[in-house]
Amino acid sequence: MPVFTRAGLSRTVIMFAALLLTAVTTSASAREFRAADTQSEDYPTVQALRFMGRLIEERTNGRLQIRVFHSRQLGEEKETIEQTRAGAIDLNRTNVALIGTFVPAMNVLALPFLFRSIEHLQKVLDGPIGDEILGSFEPYGFVGLAFYDSGARSVYNSVRPVRTVADMKGLRLRVQQSELMSDMIKALGAEPIELPYGQVLTGLATKLIDGAENNWPSFVTTDHYKYAGFYTLTEHTMSPEVLVMSRKAWTSLSAEDQAVFRAAARESRHFMRERWKDLEEQSRRRAQAAGVTIVSDFDRKPFEAAMADIYAKTRRDPQAAALIERIRKVN
Repeated sequence: MPVFTRAGLSRTVIMFAALLLTAVTTSASAREFRAADTQSEDYPTVQALRFMGRLIEERTNGRLQIRVFHSRQLGEEKETIEQTRAGAIDLNRTNVALIGTFVPAMNVLALPFLFRSIEHLQKVLDGPIGDEILGSFEPYGFVGLAFYDSGARSVYNSVRPVRTVADMKGLRLRVQQSELMSDMIKALGAEPIELPYGQVLTGLATKLIDGAENNWPSFVTTDHYKYAGFYTLTEHTMSPEVLVMSRKAWTSLSAEDQAVFRAAARESRHFMRERWKDLEEQSRRRAQAAGVTIVSDFDRKPFEAAMADIYAKTRRDPQAAALIERIRKVN
């Protein structure tokens, strides 16, 4: 057994106490930001948020950290948007259709049949138009950081294959809690049922609804495909996801830390896209293997024509009308 002098023992105790105090101080000085996402833990958007968090932690030497709350732990999207606006949640990944209630430009991005393809969408969002839209969030209590892909949304149901607009008549379809999405379904002759995302599976299982509209991963990862065996590739909207930050949290950051957040968010966008492509293909194959009827030979033009009133209403706003034309001119 080593023999300690009183002085040596005192020094050892002091050093241990100093190390312990340093560890506690370092831990206490790290600031944690809460990020909300309604998707499951392994979903590309959740993984992208965690990737962004790792970048921020590395680039600030652990001073700033992100804690991701997935699977609706902080509430449904509509609730988390309101909490983010109030400053109770720091970061939020949400679909543009839902945040359009607060940020008008988002309603344009959610318009049906606006984008010609995913490539067209990405060119718009990765360019000056995308930057301008992200810059328009601040007056409404948010800061736009990045757009994430969410593929193309299509109609699925448990009643019949949809090949014409007439086949939509009478179907009770879940839509996001969005006036625009309700108007779209009404224009196609179906009945929109606004339900939170987390209640769709129960709605399908209990026949409260006949179907819904969403992308391949959401259709499969939520088990909707087990109750709705007809999936029509309407690809009516390609509205992206958007990552926003509470303006309250944003203004508490220094200019240098704001730059760190913006850069990490942009890098997480590319990270997310790669994982999205893989999940989309896996989901489609899984649905096919389960016997889902996939309809691609449907009459698209009448679907587009049915949106005339929605576009006329949107174009009453000169800024929205100008944005629509700019987007359509991007090649």
